[in-house]
Amino acid sequence: MLNRQVVLKSHPNGVPLPEDFELVEATSAEPGEGQMLVRNLFFSLEAAIRGWLDGKANYFEPIPLGGAIRGPSVARVITSRLDGFEAGDLIFGLHHWEDYSLSDANTILLSKLSPEEDIPLSYYCGGLGGSGHTAFVGLHEIGNIQAGETVLISAAAGATGSMATQIAKLRGCKVVGVVGGENKADLITQKLGADAAINYKTCGDLTAAINEACPEGVDVYFDNVGGKTLDASLQCMNTFGRVIGCGMIGDYNDQDNPTPVFNMWKLVEKELTLKGFLLYTYMDKVPAASAQLHEWVRSGEIHILENITEGLPNAGWAYSEMMRGATIGKNLVAMDLQEGEHL
Repeated sequence: MLNRQVVLKSHPNGVPLPEDFELVEATSAEPGEGQMLVRNLFFSLEAAIRGWLDGKANYFEPIPLGGAIRGPSVARVITSRLDGFEAGDLIFGLHHWEDYSLSDANTILLSKLSPEEDIPLSYYCGGLGGSGHTAFVGLHEIGNIQAGETVLISAAAGATGSMATQIAKLRGCKVVGVVGGENKADLITQKLGADAAINYKTCGDLTAAINEACPEGVDVYFDNVGGKTLDASLQCMNTFGRVIGCGMIGDYNDQDNPTPVFNMWKLVEKELTLKGFLLYTYMDKVPAASAQLHEWVRSGEIHILENITEGLPNAGWAYSEMMRGATIGKNLVAMDLQEGEHL
């Protein structure tokens, strides 16, 4: 079968541009023993992908020039030679930006989905998938949030931040979000329930703005940004506060010149805990997270924000838009049909 792929055409210089990606045509492979062929339905656009585009290894090997872009997807099994999976099953896993992928037991984040009829399938690629699970696990396993505490969240209108904002409120916390725009500030306070929002683009002194919004200090900081935002937040933490290291999007587009952090002494002065985490290390916590998130979505207590781009050929453009900060909520690519195909 024809297998279109989006590959890395050139290493981005700063914010990735659509022309850094290229749509090519190949032929889908046949699954071997212990593998399955899956048809990708939705791709999750992840900020972390940016770290794989510069030709340098981090926690995953870099994507080579001409290589298909790696990313999580919701997919349907076409043919299976893997125990426990059958044709027609819906799954989630780390695949590639392509029509068809091979998957096996070693696929990162691989799980079988049992979507509920009244819940959009796209949710399982974001709010009820990696973004929601990351927010839930980060707040509970790393942040150990408790009712009555003050939780500060950066990139609070983004995929993970928007979920963390709502989860922390549902756990009885005061929540303050840091965002980049008045439209995002209005969104998280009026729709997501945040107690206050700080627009880092207009607030001036970010430390002063955080102290004003959190006069009682910050107990838990959910960090999606790093850099200057992390530096400012460290000065506002309470003794024994916890910093959840989820992402560093502030530096992803210029990783050769990371932003200095000057206030690390606060870790000692305030006896803080700063811990980074990757979701796939905590996969044993995902079933409980998923069950609770489903309950909140069904009850209407959580709103899942989505920004869906139609068609694999538009994936590079959609990723560029996200990485320049132009979008809100979870960014997804919905796969388009090939001629004569029925998903």
